[in-house]
Amino acid sequence: MIQQNRLVEQFLQLVRIDSETKHEQEISVALKKLFGELGLSVYEDDTAAATGHGSGNLICTLEATPDKTHAPTLLFTCHMDTVTPGKGIKPKVDDDGYIRSDGTTILGSDDKAGIAAMIESIQVLKEQGVPHGKLLFVITAGEESGLFGSRAMAANPPEQLKAEYGFALDSNGKVGEIAVAAPTQARIQITIKGRSAHAGVNPEDGVSAIQVASKAISRMSLGRIDFETTANIGSFAGGGATNIVCERVDIAAEARSREQAKLDRQLESMKQACESAAQEMGAKAEFISEVIYPAYKYDETAPVVKLAMTAIESIGRTPKTFHTGGGSDANMFNGMGIPTVNLAVGYENIHTTEEQMPISELVAISELVVAIVKETASK
Repeated sequence: MIQQNRLVEQFLQLVRIDSETKHEQEISVALKKLFGELGLSVYEDDTAAATGHGSGNLICTLEATPDKTHAPTLLFTCHMDTVTPGKGIKPKVDDDGYIRSDGTTILGSDDKAGIAAMIESIQVLKEQGVPHGKLLFVITAGEESGLFGSRAMAANPPEQLKAEYGFALDSNGKVGEIAVAAPTQARIQITIKGRSAHAGVNPEDGVSAIQVASKAISRMSLGRIDFETTANIGSFAGGGATNIVCERVDIAAEARSREQAKLDRQLESMKQACESAAQEMGAKAEFISEVIYPAYKYDETAPVVKLAMTAIESIGRTPKTFHTGGGSDANMFNGMGIPTVNLAVGYENIHTTEEQMPISELVAISELVVAIVKETASK
C-alpha cells in the first residue's frame, strides 16, 4: 500500500528545504505546489502579517468522494517550521534503516515526517480509489516558536476550518502512541521595582530589587507541583554596577497544568509571593500572566481516541495512550472546537543534531493516516 521509496524520497526533499521558524517562505511555496498538484484546494490564511513569520497557515482540502459526502470531516495537522540549526540540512539514508543529517544540523523530521506522511497518504487514497469523507490537511507556521501560527488562526478561524475529528502528527514516541491530554500554559512576566542608592555611601536609602525578587522566588513552589502541574523561572535580569543598589528586576516564568483550576491556583500563589515580598521591603511588584494555549484531556472512551485506537490496531500496532507535559497545535485545535489528539510519529532525538527518523516509523505513520481515513469512512 505505502510506497516506501517514494515516501522516503519525499521526506528527503522536504528536509532539504530550509524552514527554520520565522523563515517558512520557501517551504510554504513548495507545499502549496505539492498539495495543489495532488488535486487539493490550497488556502493560505492571512496570519503571517500578525505573527511576523514567513508564511500563513495552509489549509489543503481534499473533497469527499461522491459516495461519502456525509462522512465525518477529518483534520490532520503538522507544522512546516523547524528549530535551529536547520539550514542546509544534508539528509542521508543509513544502512540501519534510519535517516539522519550529516551531524551539523537537525534533521527536521519534526515535523516533516508528518508532512511526508500526509502527502503519501493522499497519493495512496487516490491510487487505490479509497472512499473517504472530506479531509483537511492543515500545515501551520511558527509552531516551534510558541504555536504562533495556530494561535493566530484561533483568533479568527477560517470558515473552512470545520471538522468532526482532528489528528496532529507531531508527538514523540513510537507510532501507535496517542497523547490524549496536554496542559494549558501561562507565560508570566514579573517586574520588581525597588529604589536605587549608592551601595557604599547610603545603601539604607535604597531597596534592592534583587533582594525582593530573590525573596519572592524563594516563596514560590516551582518545578513539579503535582502530576498535572509545573512551574519554572526561565530568566532573571537586573542590576549592573556593584556600587548601585539595584532598582529593577525582570523575571520571565511559566506555569502549566492539565487542569485550569490548578493553573489558576499556581498563578495566584506566585503572584502572592511577589506581592508579599515587595510589600515587606517597600518595593512594587507587577505580575502579568497570559494563557497562550488551552489544555485538553480525553480518555479511551472519547470517540476521537477510539477512532485512533481502532486504526492503530488495524495496522498491526498496539495503541497506547499517555499524558504529555508539552503543548502543540493539538491544544489550539481543541480550543477551536475540534476534538484533536496528538499521534506519535516515531522520530527520535528531535531538536538535536543527533536527530534520526526510522524508515519503519515513517511508513507506519503514513499507514495510520490511511487507516484513520478508511475507518471513518466505513462507519
